[in-house]
Amino acid sequence: MHLVLTGATGLVGSGVLDAMIKMADVTKISVLSRRPVAMAEAVNDPRVQVIIHKDFATYDKALMDQIRDATGCVWAQGISQNAVGKEEYVKITKEYPLAFASAFNSAQSSLPEKKPFNFIYVSGDGTTLTPGALTPLFARVKGETELALAQIRREVPTFRAESVRPSAVDPTDHEAIKPYIPVQGAGRDFLMGYLLRPAFRAGVLRSRWSPTQPLGVFLTEMAMGRWDEKTLGGKGVEKLEGGMLIVENSAFMRAAGLDAKKGKGKSEL
Repeated sequence: MHLVLTGATGLVGSGVLDAMIKMADVTKISVLSRRPVAMAEAVNDPRVQVIIHKDFATYDKALMDQIRDATGCVWAQGISQNAVGKEEYVKITKEYPLAFASAFNSAQSSLPEKKPFNFIYVSGDGTTLTPGALTPLFARVKGETELALAQIRREVPTFRAESVRPSAVDPTDHEAIKPYIPVQGAGRDFLMGYLLRPAFRAGVLRSRWSPTQPLGVFLTEMAMGRWDEKTLGGKGVEKLEGGMLIVENSAFMRAAGLDAKKGKGKSEL
């Protein structure tokens, strides 16, 4: 099974790449990245192909020919709204994934038979489809992106766009990715590791916890087509017109077996 990944040098993307590498059913991994990916170089796995791609707004035929047979994609590329200006944030968060969707569907149109493609957009907790005057930029823009992807899915049913909304992403127990993830800073490490982590792991904030190891597995399995409305089921899953699912963090936690108040779930290291 051939999967595509963006954002492999980031926190969520590193967790996804680790999961993809560890899954025997994944026979090819195409990583689209602006720069070399240290984890891919370190594992030296022949299944991993890093495609250096400088402009995520455009995709030439040579690139699309390399990935048009893929089964799915985890779009983990992203950036904090505080790290760039509004225009750049909208470009990275909204315009880039939509440009990929357009290019991929055009590339597949030349195939004798279009096969289903699972496009998993990594959104975020707090995203809304009905923004108000005080809605933060990230919540508004990611909601707009989800709606645009839902529209593409209505128009191209084989492009199975879904959205997952992680919350407090925590790599604390994920030793495999620690050498490769962005530096979080002593303040964030202290906040997550000593103040908030107990509440995330076993307290009132548990539904807002997104540990990277099971999250990476879950996102990879979504791209493989192993989760759908029936298997996810229950609270925290919204189905938009056209079939696109929006999976809240609480639903991911339940699917990963991490929704219990105490103890480790089946996907946790």
